[in-house]
Amino acid sequence: MRIGIDLGGTKIELVALEGSGREICRKRVPTPRGDYEATVRAVSDLVLEIEALSKEPATVGIGIPGAISRVTGLVKNANSTCLIGHDLKGDLEKSLGREVRIANDANCFALSEAVDGAGKGAKVVFGAILGTGVGAGIVVNGEVLAGPNAIAGEWGHNPLPLPRKEDLPLPDCYCGRKGCIEAYLSGPALQKDPDMDRYEERLARALAGVINILDPDVIVLGGGISNLQRLYANVPALWQPYVFSDQVATKLAPPVHGDSSGVRGAAWLWGR
Repeated sequence: MRIGIDLGGTKIELVALEGSGREICRKRVPTPRGDYEATVRAVSDLVLEIEALSKEPATVGIGIPGAISRVTGLVKNANSTCLIGHDLKGDLEKSLGREVRIANDANCFALSEAVDGAGKGAKVVFGAILGTGVGAGIVVNGEVLAGPNAIAGEWGHNPLPLPRKEDLPLPDCYCGRKGCIEAYLSGPALQKDPDMDRYEERLARALAGVINILDPDVIVLGGGISNLQRLYANVPALWQPYVFSDQVATKLAPPVHGDSSGVRGAAWLWGR
């Protein structure tokens, strides 16, 4: 049995999968707000509860809205700020008495869709999350690409390519920079500027940069904005002029597993 956990700012979601990927059970509990020790206990208690019910030990993978620093081993870049600077991996391993694997939640999303979702069978999958924030994960030959700095896929905090008059002045981003892709393509950004034609053109520019660098087989969209079906026809029709190729074979696809992709991907951190 593989347990995957999505450790979010408002909820902790667990899913247990068989080796085939069939879901055995699922449970959600509220995330203790701003309390690191209580969060560790909540995650541990959830795992032990499910194992007691199933009477079967499990591997544990966890997706977090941040990353584990390669230098310190502590959480960094987390939207759930109470996790920052803590040895989440070590503390959970002590509590559970076993190894746990932790990855960025966008990487978990991309892995889920690469294993048995919209990117199944593809060599290179780019999973782009368009929600409260903008992030991404990269999977190559079934393996998450994390990188030596643990920031592979931090697409949202690159500048929007080729800013136009209507993109100016460059908007502030919470990261302290101006003109980040996240500041144009997040859910709050779309609410602030609801012109969908302009949004789609900006998304096309931003994804063209990904295609030029990574050349993925499939780009899978996640987050609330991924539910806008018009994106899948309109954006590929707009990105061609920005891609350095005579044609673009990359597919743009909605997620097969929807909101469940992140938690399923956490379970797949242990492989199939």
